[in-house]
Amino acid sequence: MNASGGNATGTSLYSRLLNDIGQSIVRGELAPGDQLPNADAWSAAHGVSRTVLREVVKVLANKGMVEMRPKVGTRVRPRQDWNFLDPDVLVWRYGSRTTAEEARSLFELRRAIEPMAAALAAERASGEQISQLQRLISQMEQAGDDSERFAVPDLAFHQAILRISGNELIGSLAALIETALMISFRLTDDNPEGQSHSLALHQAVVDNIARRDPAATAKAITSLLDEAEEDVRRSLLARRERKS
Repeated sequence: MNASGGNATGTSLYSRLLNDIGQSIVRGELAPGDQLPNADAWSAAHGVSRTVLREVVKVLANKGMVEMRPKVGTRVRPRQDWNFLDPDVLVWRYGSRTTAEEARSLFELRRAIEPMAAALAAERASGEQISQLQRLISQMEQAGDDSERFAVPDLAFHQAILRISGNELIGSLAALIETALMISFRLTDDNPEGQSHSLALHQAVVDNIARRDPAATAKAITSLLDEAEEDVRRSLLARRERKS
């Protein structure tokens, strides 16, 4: 049963309110120290029950974004207290107004994780796992510059490398990387360079895993991430030019 009574409409209202409040906080419309509006007034304004509102506030509190105090109410916490690795917070932060400078931190996170995972994969990957990566590249090749089709095997490729690392802690980061990748894909869905130009970079990663060369594999996936960040920069520039 979900927090709003176990029906689809309740789930939709809960999700909508969570996203609305979360985005308002991330955008600064509700600033650190601000008190959230009166529960009765806000419930009426959003057309939700107090139960749904309480559940949303609890979720935001678990993400470090708000704090609830008796007789004081609910206030927005300082930005440094937020859990920026939470998938919802990542999505709220990297919205339609994302800049290249803001996107840089996303790629800095990926560079802190994926090269090490790739190096370990070069040491530990089985023949079948290498074949799996090769099959995913073939699927990317078939997708060509169709961004939506390309994204599916591309996501699976990066998640597979995390798991092939053989480190369960790194493997558990697959969900985090999934969110980071989906944000990257959304930012580059209108990339003027298309998607297929990255195939050779993906192939270099697999070739070096097959050669059992950790250093070269880490370098290859870093090059892939560098090119992906450049794709984001080009895509965001193209969007700005269309709006001007």
